[in-house]
Amino acid sequence: MTDIEFENLIKKYERLVFTVSFKIVNNYDEAQNIVQETFISAYKNINSCNPQKYKQWLCKIAVNRAKDCVTSAYARHTVLVDDNTDLDFKKTTNFQPEEDYISNEGAKEIKQIILNLKEPYKKVSVKHFIEEKSAAEIAQELERPKKTVQTQILRAKNIIRGKIKEAEKSGFF
Repeated sequence: MTDIEFENLIKKYERLVFTVSFKIVNNYDEAQNIVQETFISAYKNINSCNPQKYKQWLCKIAVNRAKDCVTSAYARHTVLVDDNTDLDFKKTTNFQPEEDYISNEGAKEIKQIILNLKEPYKKVSVKHFIEEKSAAEIAQELERPKKTVQTQILRAKNIIRGKIKEAEKSGFF
């Protein structure tokens, strides 16, 4: 592939790659970085892809880069909580499952992981990650102490993250 052909490929799919990235990381600057990383990776490995599958291939690279970003963002923002700390975990990470990127690829799997959680994590996870409710709102709705809900959210995040890593290793994602 010539440089001009690759430039045309970038022009054709740049917006799609950005949209996919942004929906996962929910951060404009990070999404821009992921777009650059995606096309750098694509340039280096362009010969390994069938030209008729460039769109899917680029989206898959972007999804993987974005998931890496979310996972590392989670690790950077994880905090230890003691009993005297009053925290609202609604937006501590950019982990927000979206249902409409790449024909629902990835989001459906994450949503399914959430729906397969056992109680008490399932109900809390659905309300927090899918319905985007705060720990305080969930505690009030479920008539549970806020600290209990916060702990359940943190544990659910760890379970979800582990299941995503398992799925990635098995080639599911």
